[in-house]
Amino acid sequence: DALKLIPLYQLLKRTGINTLLCATHQHQKLLDEVLDLFQVKPDITLDIMRENQTLDYLTAAVLQKTSDYFSAVRPRLVIVQGDTTTSFAAALAAFYLKIPVAHVEAGLRTGNMYSPFPEEINRIFIGKISSLHFAPTPINVCNLLNEGMRADKIFCVGNTVVDALQQILS
Repeated sequence: DALKLIPLYQLLKRTGINTLLCATHQHQKLLDEVLDLFQVKPDITLDIMRENQTLDYLTAAVLQKTSDYFSAVRPRLVIVQGDTTTSFAAALAAFYLKIPVAHVEAGLRTGNMYSPFPEEINRIFIGKISSLHFAPTPINVCNLLNEGMRADKIFCVGNTVVDALQQILS
């Protein structure tokens, strides 16, 4: 997810928008490789990783730590990427604090809430609490419209991993 969000983060920074990058450090080695590649450092690290962590631990830890962070910083918008439990818990923390959520890679659906697990249900939950939906394809846009999301809050933007790949290649 870092690979997919860093190009957006860098673009927002370049345009002068005050942007903060929050990392959970669940997969520290993998994350550090991506951060080094793009020469980016997170503004905050939650350090939630622990051995044999469960989904309930992860959800609770991310919910609590992002809630504390959002309460202190009071962002005007929280951007989450994809369908991870981390993205869901961070979006839920923002929702509880009445901070709008923007969902990048919105509208992916399989139609089976257990496949993939738990990603499909995370996608649905994030979609329900997001104010803005950035969908990769027109099919994803249709999925969101079929679920009753407002058309003026859905944007078909392509896949940010392509942006990351183009940036790496250049």
